[in-house]
Amino acid sequence: MHEEDFRVGDVLSVACPFTPVRVEQGVTWDHLSVRWPWWRIDTDSDFVHWNGIVALGVAGGGRVAPEVEAELFRTDPPPEHLRAGDICRIGVPPTLVHVTAVERHDPPLETGWLPRPRLTVSVLRRGLSYREFPDESHLDGTGYEIHPGDGIPFTFELLMRPYSFLRAGDEVADSAGRAWRFDGPWDWTAFDGAPTGAGPEWPLVLLTRAGAPCSVADAEAVATGTATGSHQKTVRHWMSLTEASPLGGTSRSAAAKPKG
Repeated sequence: MHEEDFRVGDVLSVACPFTPVRVEQGVTWDHLSVRWPWWRIDTDSDFVHWNGIVALGVAGGGRVAPEVEAELFRTDPPPEHLRAGDICRIGVPPTLVHVTAVERHDPPLETGWLPRPRLTVSVLRRGLSYREFPDESHLDGTGYEIHPGDGIPFTFELLMRPYSFLRAGDEVADSAGRAWRFDGPWDWTAFDGAPTGAGPEWPLVLLTRAGAPCSVADAEAVATGTATGSHQKTVRHWMSLTEASPLGGTSRSAAAKPKG
């Protein structure tokens, strides 16, 4: 996938080749610290000073913290067999995730490392959804943050994109005669102000795109995409892949954490 081609709701398989690294600390407070192999220290950063070490979430004893449960990276051998000074391999085996947020940065983020990220894609692993972290007020965001294009050799395979034929801001009419605004697969607004209920009734008719009358080709794509099936079938298929809920409240953030 191109680094700009991510959308909320996407179901992806993500992977990263396993690469040798040095362990800087053993398992402490559910994290394993390693010398990061893919980033360079940003000596021109005025606000963030990074020392080249990243803390990976690992399962320790007792309750698993949300940032540990969301961690994508794995070590070979497992963390319990590692001590400071050991050489191990880290990477991401093919892992199913769903995208919860996409944020583009212009200018790029000043993070303390290079290359500076231009894109943040937040994801959650299969089986995790927003409601998993209702009490973790110290976490912030929408999932595990990935920065495609920042030097980590992630590969992505798109497995499902609900409503791939629509764009944020599209206005449609459904077969029940209701008009809707689409701002994402789980973000529909009915213009009549009534409760959204089960969502729009297929098939859909595209009314406007980017605030202007739609083209014939765009209208045909929406009509074809909703000629069979339903909104609820789309939701159920998405849930069967992700084992997560597309609904729910505020989600939380977890990621490999730079140290220093």
